[in-house]
Amino acid sequence: MEVTEKRIEELKVAYIPYSGSYDKIPEHMQEVGQLVMKKNLKMTGTVYGTYFNSPEDVPEDKLEYEIGFSVEDEIPQEDELGFKDIPEHTVLAATHKGPYTDVGPVIHTVAQHAVDNGYDIVGPITEVYLNDPNMVSEEELLTEVRLPVIKVR
Repeated sequence: MEVTEKRIEELKVAYIPYSGSYDKIPEHMQEVGQLVMKKNLKMTGTVYGTYFNSPEDVPEDKLEYEIGFSVEDEIPQEDELGFKDIPEHTVLAATHKGPYTDVGPVIHTVAQHAVDNGYDIVGPITEVYLNDPNMVSEEELLTEVRLPVIKVR
């Protein structure tokens, strides 16, 4: 598996924070997408999940994450849909092909690459969903795993 360093441009996103089981992520993706469409926001192509802790470290009911879509504009917040700018940053990235539930080894590989190659990890793991689970089989799903880093040596 190839791990690459790349620069991510600033993104404006619409998102909802969640807690609990990762099993609900497909439903949450649909919920966020429907709210974005209902508000007539123009999507700009990135669908992501950022994961603030791990099922290896906390019980399932304590998992915290957000699901979001990049958008062109934001509107005043009137419900659970929040808006923020994610600043330009550097990540280590690798692509996983297959079910979302099998992405764990890719995350470990990217994190180990950071440790082995002189990077400090400066933020949570983000998964960018590169195709639509409603359009392709689980085996064809593509997920880019991104780990924000700073090169220190």
